[in-house]
Amino acid sequence: QVPLVESGGGWVQAGGSLRLSCAASVRIFSFNAMGWYRQAPGKRRELVAASTNGDTTDYADSVKGRFAISRDNGKNILYLQMDSLKPEDTGVYYCNTANLLEDLSQDIGLGPWGQGTQVTVSS
Repeated sequence: QVPLVESGGGWVQAGGSLRLSCAASVRIFSFNAMGWYRQAPGKRRELVAASTNGDTTDYADSVKGRFAISRDNGKNILYLQMDSLKPEDTGVYYCNTANLLEDLSQDIGLGPWGQGTQVTVSS
């Protein structure tokens, strides 16, 4: 499986917004579960948002109400809309796939990791 390609990161002030994109070279409809992860400096990578082809979504408590995950199956892109950004949202953001939603949080059967996209939120 070819790694997914993340983009859309950047520098933003607290309270601002960014939209991240995760592009695939294959039909993302074939991936039942897709998720966005964040790795903050000095911390482990954590799952922040996940979705399934059945439109089920799940979010980490730290981002609920601020982040929204969505898919464009026609363009083969997974998005992460991030609003009301906080300095603690700073980190490298990655996307990945799995068979089941719960597999994403348990690192079961994930695809290869891409380069990620850096998000920096200043106070």
